[in-house]
Amino acid sequence: MEMTGTQRIEATREEVYAALNDTKVLRQCIPGCETIEKLSDTQTRATVTLKVGPVKASFKGLITLSDLDPPNGYRITGEGSGGAGFAKGGANVRLTPDGNATILEYTAKADVGGRLAQLGGRLIDSTANKLAGAFFEKFGAIVGKPQAVEVAAETPHEAGSLEKILSAIAALLKRWFGKLFGSSAASVLCLGLVGDPCCVNGHALATNATFQPTICMAFFAPDHYVTNKEDAGKAAYFHA
Repeated sequence: MEMTGTQRIEATREEVYAALNDTKVLRQCIPGCETIEKLSDTQTRATVTLKVGPVKASFKGLITLSDLDPPNGYRITGEGSGGAGFAKGGANVRLTPDGNATILEYTAKADVGGRLAQLGGRLIDSTANKLAGAFFEKFGAIVGKPQAVEVAAETPHEAGSLEKILSAIAALLKRWFGKLFGSSAASVLCLGLVGDPCCVNGHALATNATFQPTICMAFFAPDHYVTNKEDAGKAAYFHA
């Protein structure tokens, strides 16, 4: 069985190399990994439970690193055995910088025996590719840096448009309520999202384009003023 692959990881080459040698990271990334123990700088022991087709079994194996060339890559070899058979193989791993990211390339070759070998090469190859994909997806999520999402800032034009819309709505409702309660019942209808403290007797509803998510409707006589946000946030005021 032979496999080759390329992955782009959003981390520096040094960070990727260090993570490939970090047993805590590897345990999270290796599918079915139950235990992993670093014996030395070049040897690691692991226990993995995998399902290949109808066969599910645990494997205990020894992983050895050689041809160390930090942070450019290394060669990794391993051999494991379990009730379903055995597997052994090796892979060359190369890391190439790509801006602030890293391109990881690998070429692997492995042999299997026992009941695993009876499952057929196609099933084994398919499972191996799925396991490799699952490993790198998790590895990239843990090691890679999240991409910044650019948020468009509100422009003064957009802010002004919002104020105009709110003012138009307030004017329409003022006329409507005026017909219901009489023009003297309310000189100003304040309907909107309340921002800074404001005066509602013909003055601006808010002094800036930043609004709190509080809907308020207030009816005030000509001599009544809103002096703070607490008053403005009340549901309704009626004055004769």
